[in-house]
Amino acid sequence: MIESREELEAIRKTCHSMVTRSSSLSAGTAIIPIPGVDIGSDVAILLRLIPKINDKFGLTPEQIEDLDTESKVMVMTAISNVGSKMAGKYITKKLVVSLLQKMGVKLAATGVAKYVPFVGSAVAGGISFTAMKYMGNSHIEDCYKIALAALENNQTNLGPAPGPVEPE
Repeated sequence: MIESREELEAIRKTCHSMVTRSSSLSAGTAIIPIPGVDIGSDVAILLRLIPKINDKFGLTPEQIEDLDTESKVMVMTAISNVGSKMAGKYITKKLVVSLLQKMGVKLAATGVAKYVPFVGSAVAGGISFTAMKYMGNSHIEDCYKIALAALENNQTNLGPAPGPVEPE
């Protein structure tokens, strides 16, 4: 479990770096003018990236299952309140594909753009980078809100640390 806001911020920063690297990889595959390569690549990237983000924030199904009952209920409530589709869940190909389909504009625009010589490939790469970055960063922010709620709840339940005892 995350112990402090500083630790939470460090995790957030690390995850943003992971998303940027993955987005660059997605853009690189999007410039290849072969139908379907970019979509298959995006699915594979997200199948690795999302569980890593969940793990960093302590939000994998296994990590949540290991929590005490009160903490587990609080985390599941926070996930529900945030509306996250990926936090605390097993990330499957079906889930990733459905999320990518919701970004159908990206898929269609990338598919059409890559067939315009030279400039089209660059546009396809840019669209792919932006879409992947948006999806990854949105998930990070959802996880951050959930972990922050858990941290604040944990600190509230612990109460203030007792001060030094003054001798009489």
